Amino acid sequence: MIEVRNIKKSFDGKTILHGISTSFYDGKTNLIIGQSGSGKTVLMKSIVGLLRPEEGEILYDGRDIMRMNAGQMKNLRKEIGMLFQGSALFDSETVLGNVMFPLKMFSDLTPDEQLERAHFCIERVNLKGADDKYPSEISGGMQKRVAIARAIALNPKYLFCDEPNSGLDPKTSILIDELLSDITKEYNITTIINTHDMNSVLGIGENIIFVDKGHNGWTGTKDDIFDSECQALNDFVFATDLFRRVKNYVKATRNDRKEGVK
Repeated sequence: MIEVRNIKKSFDGKTILHGISTSFYDGKTNLIIGQSGSGKTVLMKSIVGLLRPEEGEILYDGRDIMRMNAGQMKNLRKEIGMLFQGSALFDSETVLGNVMFPLKMFSDLTPDEQLERAHFCIERVNLKGADDKYPSEISGGMQKRVAIARAIALNPKYLFCDEPNSGLDPKTSILIDELLSDITKEYNITTIINTHDMNSVLGIGENIIFVDKGHNGWTGTKDDIFDSECQALNDFVFATDLFRRVKNYVKATRNDRKEGVK
């Protein structure tokens, strides 16, 4: 579990995060959502350690990264997997080469063990047979799956995903969401996803943190979101006619069930 306690972050005298406190749980898909400029990206970068807040605590299973020295941070980073918005694959490396990269750089495995682990991860994201292909030879969805395979290669305890569905069609986005959800549960990972995708929110949002102008505006699950009285959250999630209809349908269905029970 990752706990954030009263973190504050400013740039050039302007406060971006106003004492945010929240928790991200093992084995669950934890989503950070919010308007552009709300501070959600700053929050994620602070949690990962790419930015240093002026105040607060960030605890990885009780270990406060704000108090860690360089050596301790280096060891912690071995427990972290990262999935970047644009996949960030090496164009000159094959699928296998991309997945092997963190294993060669950071693991203590023998070359044969590295190869075995890489093949396992590639098969786990349903890309068996794609080892020798280059990023330019595969689709955007396949590239994202390669990036996921690389992110889990070191068997991380914590997985950070920045807009994992960016640039993908709706069908492929659902496949990526389901894959991330399955991997999270299978390996009991603390997965944190920064997303604008409302399909992801309503599909895999087991623990959702809504950042509103640098504050923790709301916290709940994908089911709780339909009953939220937070106006800023409702304006954000149900901004389109489609999602307003989804909300009305869900609430109507719930009312019908209650009346049926009576």
